[in-house]
Amino acid sequence: MAATERLLSSTVDGVLRLSARRTPDRTAVRYADRSWTYAELDRAVSTAAAVLTDRGLGGSARVAAYGHNSDAYLIAFLACARAGLVHVPVNHHLTGDDLDYILRQSGSSLVLADPGLADRVPPDIPVTALRDAEGSLLAALAQPRTHDADHDAGDVVQLLYTSGTTALPKGAMMTHRALVHEYASAIEALDLDGADRPVHSLPLYHSAQMHVFLLPYLAVGAENTLLDAPDAEEIFDLVEEGRADSLFAPPTVWIALAQHPQFSTRDLGALRKAYYGASIMPVPVLERLRERLPDLAFYNCFGQSEIGPLATVLRPDEHEGRMDSCGRTVRYVEAKVVDEDGKDVPDGTHGEIVYRSPQLCRGYWAKPEETEAAFRDGWFRSGDLAVRDGDGYYTIVDRVKDVINSGGVLVASRQVEDVLYTHPSVAEAAVIGLPDDRWIEAVTAVVVRRDEVTEDRLLDHARQRLAGFKAPKRIHFVDSLPRNASGKILKRELRDRFATG
Repeated sequence: MAATERLLSSTVDGVLRLSARRTPDRTAVRYADRSWTYAELDRAVSTAAAVLTDRGLGGSARVAAYGHNSDAYLIAFLACARAGLVHVPVNHHLTGDDLDYILRQSGSSLVLADPGLADRVPPDIPVTALRDAEGSLLAALAQPRTHDADHDAGDVVQLLYTSGTTALPKGAMMTHRALVHEYASAIEALDLDGADRPVHSLPLYHSAQMHVFLLPYLAVGAENTLLDAPDAEEIFDLVEEGRADSLFAPPTVWIALAQHPQFSTRDLGALRKAYYGASIMPVPVLERLRERLPDLAFYNCFGQSEIGPLATVLRPDEHEGRMDSCGRTVRYVEAKVVDEDGKDVPDGTHGEIVYRSPQLCRGYWAKPEETEAAFRDGWFRSGDLAVRDGDGYYTIVDRVKDVINSGGVLVASRQVEDVLYTHPSVAEAAVIGLPDDRWIEAVTAVVVRRDEVTEDRLLDHARQRLAGFKAPKRIHFVDSLPRNASGKILKRELRDRFATG
């Protein structure tokens, strides 16, 4: 059986087991002062699965994970998969009602939490420490145990809660089969190789870092380094020391790396693969990164939680002339662009991009109406406004709900944002539509400045490069832009804030 066929017939925890059989003594994961070979990691997962089963959990019980990046976090996810449980990753920044909503909506029977976060969990929900505490899941691994898996590829293994940019988060029901197909797509489209030395610094509760990179890299037998957070100097050190040559980060982090004082002085020549995604990368920013690191291979990854999350990739040799594109569909994803009635539109015409794929979720947990609305004739409605060219490349124009109706003409916010990013005084920009008696919606920019540039100067800059109806009518200056866990700008918060102010 070919390697891909073995992978596709596996379960999520089986992905690790295959690599442990193939390269048992190779280092799988490093975190802080700990490291695990593939064989050690596989044994730890079995032990943790047995520990969770001893807690009386079974029958697809939901187990929430509420912690920062760590080896314990990874082991807990794979242990839930091996024990036949449903893993519920929770943003460790959530507190109060936001945290309570996900824990109760998912029906989580147990929360695996970092000790410093445990006191945020409602007192009626049991908590077990992930690490750094007596009785923690990590401490229990000192006494190895075995565990026989009792699940199959069609079982739900994770509830991936959507980012909630427009409404309350929904738990996408991901099966073993869906995620494993997504791993196979990622390996092929992103040229993931066992010889790579990836560093994983984005939150593991987010589907991109866990499912597009860490699990696929475990599938190919790479040596992985986990960091608590994307600290620029720590990443620079790893690259200079030859311990990292592959990095994924959303545009916000790439922007921060490019603006770091050491970016122009450190020796980053060992960095071979750069992956970006989770939100739109401003073209001017990408151009600056490529100018500084001309030999670095850039990959644009696009998708959403409901599809595992990788749907399209723009490969390094495809950037020239189409740097605003998110590429073509990956192996196990089929896509098309449709109008409001679900009918195909011609290439070059804006419409909603929809998907059909074995990578797709089964639906939304305990939300039948939302599930029905998301699927039409077997196709998943993404909510993204896109255009496809004759060669099969997709460009995301905007979220359908973020398109601005200015005087009866539709304006895509991304085009306006890209123009603003060409001004040297603009660090970050978001463009929204605000209610207006004359224009229906007035094109409005919200900008984080690098210096004390004035509103008039930025408006003039935009007017010289855009048609009049596309140019911003107003610019608001802020210290930072609100974002969700994946780095996407929360434009609804900006609309609410400035519509009343």
